[in-house]
Amino acid sequence: MFRTIKIIFNATIIVLALIGFNAIGGQKYIESIKDGICTFITQHNADSARKIGDFSKMNEEFIIDNTMSIAGYKAVIAEHKASGQKMVILDSGKKPLLTNDDIKSQNIDTKLKDLTEKINYKGIKVQNIIITSRGTMEAYGQTVPYAKFDAHVTKLPISDISGVIASIHTTDGSEKLAMSLSEKKKYSQLITNEFYKGVSESK
Repeated sequence: MFRTIKIIFNATIIVLALIGFNAIGGQKYIESIKDGICTFITQHNADSARKIGDFSKMNEEFIIDNTMSIAGYKAVIAEHKASGQKMVILDSGKKPLLTNDDIKSQNIDTKLKDLTEKINYKGIKVQNIIITSRGTMEAYGQTVPYAKFDAHVTKLPISDISGVIASIHTTDGSEKLAMSLSEKKKYSQLITNEFYKGVSESK
């Protein structure tokens, strides 16, 4: 009986404390903590991204979605807010994963296949890579060649994608692999161009 009364008493105290907490603006306090955490995460991503490039002139249509390590390489993932198209920049340090000559070569599809087998991320597999066109785009203050491709991927919400891939050699001697990916029917080169022209070398 005493144990039951103690439990009810403790529960009552907690309820009263919560009511009092909300009465003095506690809900706003909780919201401010949540906003602070979100701001911290955003700032952390921005700080990490600065190690790969300067995104200060990035169009407001884009957001740095995440920074992470993929197969031991530093990576920045950005998103076009309206379409969901993803941009990925992979920093491979001093050793290029692909070069401009690779991008322009006739066997780039084979090289891409080899690369996807090398960078196995969370078991996602990229299959049936087909090069559909080539062109150039601005990135890191350079005009670089890209190869546009279609592919089939596993373990993702979408299975058929389109995208481009380009290789960039920056003045600090490091190599960047720049990609842009979206659902096959929704890919936009204009979105890709708009994003990458706002990326430059870190100062």
